[in-house]
Amino acid sequence: MAFQVSPGINFTEKDLTTVVPNVSTNIGAFVGAFQWGPVSYRTTITTENDLVDLFGKPNLATQEHFWSAANYLAYANNLVVVGVKAADAKNSVVGDSDAGTAIKVDNSDHYDSLTFTDQLFVAKYPGAKGNSLKVQAIDSNGWADSTVNTEFLANFDNAPGTSDDAAYANGWDGVSAKPTIEDEMHVLVIDEDGLFAGVAGEVLERWAYVSKASDAKRIDGSSNYVVDVMRNESKYAYVGLVTQFTTNTTGSEKAAGNPKAGGAFLTFNSATASESVPGGSLTLGVDGATVGAAELITGWNYFSTTETSDVTLLIAGPGGTATDVTVAAKAIDIADGRRDCIAFVSPPKTTVVHAVLDSQVGVITTDKTTMGQNNSYGVMDSAWKYQYDRYQDKFIYVPMNGDIAGLCARLDHTHDAWWSPAGLNRGAIKNIVKLSWEPTKANRDALYKIGVNPLVTQTGAGVLLWGDKTMQPTPTAFDRINVRRLFIVMRKAISNAAKSMLFEFNDEFTRSQFVNMVEPFLREIQGRRGITDFKVVCDGSNNTGTVIDNNNFVGDVYVKPSRSINYIQLNFIAARTDVNFTEIGG
Repeated sequence: MAFQVSPGINFTEKDLTTVVPNVSTNIGAFVGAFQWGPVSYRTTITTENDLVDLFGKPNLATQEHFWSAANYLAYANNLVVVGVKAADAKNSVVGDSDAGTAIKVDNSDHYDSLTFTDQLFVAKYPGAKGNSLKVQAIDSNGWADSTVNTEFLANFDNAPGTSDDAAYANGWDGVSAKPTIEDEMHVLVIDEDGLFAGVAGEVLERWAYVSKASDAKRIDGSSNYVVDVMRNESKYAYVGLVTQFTTNTTGSEKAAGNPKAGGAFLTFNSATASESVPGGSLTLGVDGATVGAAELITGWNYFSTTETSDVTLLIAGPGGTATDVTVAAKAIDIADGRRDCIAFVSPPKTTVVHAVLDSQVGVITTDKTTMGQNNSYGVMDSAWKYQYDRYQDKFIYVPMNGDIAGLCARLDHTHDAWWSPAGLNRGAIKNIVKLSWEPTKANRDALYKIGVNPLVTQTGAGVLLWGDKTMQPTPTAFDRINVRRLFIVMRKAISNAAKSMLFEFNDEFTRSQFVNMVEPFLREIQGRRGITDFKVVCDGSNNTGTVIDNNNFVGDVYVKPSRSINYIQLNFIAARTDVNFTEIGG
């Protein structure tokens, strides 16, 4: 405490209640191609319905990606998704008097960085699906035009006019006649072709009384500027170039984007219906080339650092092509670099779907070696699943890494991360018609020896995960999923707690505080069957003078992890009637 220079009483408080916090171990991560949705942006999804709502239903180009993510969500409710598109994909657009120029807008952050030229409205995300949209705007001048279409009259109670916010900014006292500022407008977003709502002409969004003023506010203090409202709240479209809202008299004057105080908000054209309603059908949206390994690998870079993305289960999905393993290798490489998550991978499609599987075991071995040999941060399964795609009304093959990651995620709700996800009790696969191949006992032996987990079909039990190995072939404790996940939990939790020790003194008090913080946490894990014994050492034996002088701090945590049963030996001995069991070892 500080020294006092005059008589008095000084009070201080010291908090010695630091504990090791709980950490989440069931946050999935996925990178894939979708029909719709944000690109190059991490988005949290909790259900399959949310996945459809934001990223669209599957089609032929995206079905394997979509269902890899959806299958994980059948077991868990926390998935961080990064969507990817080809570099030549474009958003749908519409100009004020023409189609406008196609442009690519990946996400809202990308939108903020762009300068628009002739795009009045822009579809929210890249892809051909945006061509189904129609976006139109109207102000008081257009509302008064008898030639305007009836869609606005059917969707809004009253005409747009002058907002109270703009009127007050221009000296209105709230009692006398309101000045004519004409800053308000209505905007309609319509599913013209029915690709979003399933019904052509369905109104998707109505934006009433939004303002042309760049600093307009709602009563709750949030922005009412049409550009901000659609940027932050619309699921389907952005406003592009606000100067496209022009008058019939001088096409170069602004009708939006001025401040509300002293701003002149010009009215929309009213000579004809087509002029009085800016906007129209969005066109020119394209999906671009087929998404391959390069785009997916770029997407995985959004999960490369622990500081920006808290995820624990990386789902590699189908890879770039039916024969590609580089995406799986990238996911494993990220997990190995972070050391706080596990990557789940499957063999390439051509290896296990419609192949001669007895001879393909060697190919799977080669694939596994290419993905990441000697790595306990990867988990590989042995097959793809045949399942029903209810959105396309057909059966398709999908990789199973989403399901295996889902089994691990489900353990956090039913047991703990350090339990094995395999077997009859915890390894049942959901929503599967059949496996792409059924491995024989010899196949399973060969695969398990190299760290590939077989999937098997058992009568009465369905399809089961029949192995719990990581991709590390060296026989140590870390060649098991449950042990690897146990250490991830301990490392994340204790590391987070140990941050409170930074910049403290390396003395006996701090070292004792560390031990007293960690030991109760390990006792809890021991009580929940994660470890059989432990020891924490943090004293002068490992914090020597040299360690202290180098501003270091050392805490050694020794644990004996619990092991899952992989092999059962049952001995049945027949004995003569006159034999006493004690005589033969009973």
